[in-house]
Amino acid sequence: MDNRTGRLLVALGANLPIGGQTALATLRLAAQALVSHGLALDFSRFYATPCFPAGAGPDYVNAAAAGVAPAGWSADRVLAVLHRIEHDFGRQREQRWGMRTLDLDLVAFGDAVMPDAETQTRWRSLDAATQASTAPDRLILPHPRLQDRAFVLVPLADVAPDWRHPLLGLTTLEMLAALPAADREQVVPIIA
Repeated sequence: MDNRTGRLLVALGANLPIGGQTALATLRLAAQALVSHGLALDFSRFYATPCFPAGAGPDYVNAAAAGVAPAGWSADRVLAVLHRIEHDFGRQREQRWGMRTLDLDLVAFGDAVMPDAETQTRWRSLDAATQASTAPDRLILPHPRLQDRAFVLVPLADVAPDWRHPLLGLTTLEMLAALPAADREQVVPIIA
């Protein structure tokens, strides 16, 4: 799959300490790791966000990154790099939407729709209970829940406000504006 519009979008999050460092320190180091693995990215500010789903653990630190994938890289190759970095930071995939030392999500890869529009739409349309208990067995792009999550869209608006969802036709800013004000207001910039 080619990266026709050139945009690579990544969401970053953490809510568990690792090796005596805070989630904020982890995200800063993860940003460096992304760059050292060949991904030329611009990073958003860091944000404090309530744990999702509510009450599931400590609050998160979130950020987003945008850039261009290296020539010849596929979405699967980018995802493999993200998973390798997560592993290096102690990520264990034991529980869906569980607490984590590091979460790196490939949100979009150009204007690619993967594996196809019908599958992406089906995953995007799942009810909340099914989303919480079911994980796809392959990469779904754009990320099927990005339009629902202020903790992704607020940071993404820092680095890719005009990115347009290839199926919804909405920009990052338009998807963000469609969320309830209370959701947007819970995502607070960290001054550090």
